[in-house]
Amino acid sequence: MKITVEATVAAPIETVWRAWTTPAAIMQWNAASDDWHTTAASVDLQVGGAFSSRMEAKDGSMGFDFAGTYTKIVEHELIECQFGDRSLQVEFIAAADGVLVRETFDAEMTHSIEQQREGWQAILNQFASYVAAELGKKA
Repeated sequence: MKITVEATVAAPIETVWRAWTTPAAIMQWNAASDDWHTTAASVDLQVGGAFSSRMEAKDGSMGFDFAGTYTKIVEHELIECQFGDRSLQVEFIAAADGVLVRETFDAEMTHSIEQQREGWQAILNQFASYVAAELGKKA
């Protein structure tokens, strides 16, 4: 089963793309809640290139790695990748008020569909907030 989440990011596509594909930026926004954080990230943004991020509870009680390989990249438009036996497609779509970021991914069997949708949506919302805050710092 595929799950889709999306958010509109009020920023130019170049800014959105950079925040999505830069390890230092990923470490700032890649968490579903304030009690988690990303402690490491790497990006080799090319077909066949690898990506990874280490997510950990801030209290040190648990953590996990999210890693995979890029399978298709269209700059400022699309990123597709594989992680384990699952796939992820991220679309960057021009919208009147910024960029619509749409993630479609294969569900896993450990958590409910709703838990997965909520978790991925929370991270995407964090991304949108991070980009908006970064633009505010530059204004």
